[in-house]
Amino acid sequence: MGKTVESYRLALDAEIQSWNGFVKALRTDDRDAFEQMSDACRNHASAGSSATRPEVFEPMVMSMLLEQQKRLMRLEKELVAIKQKLSQP
Repeated sequence: MGKTVESYRLALDAEIQSWNGFVKALRTDDRDAFEQMSDACRNHASAGSSATRPEVFEPMVMSMLLEQQKRLMRLEKELVAIKQKLSQP
């Protein structure tokens, strides 16, 4: 019989927990940033499990990059709106 594959969410939680020593060594601001990255992974867990990648870390990184890209796009839109508002007479 085939080997049972651990669910992505369980593997994700285990991977995040494995970084606890690293997190404890971070400054408070950096810990907050790490928690936001972990939240990004959790928020995209369904997509991560659908990616069917053998390494849990790969969809985690893609989730973090996706959230960073969304934030950049949102900030760019805000910047354009501010520039337009300032250029109006």
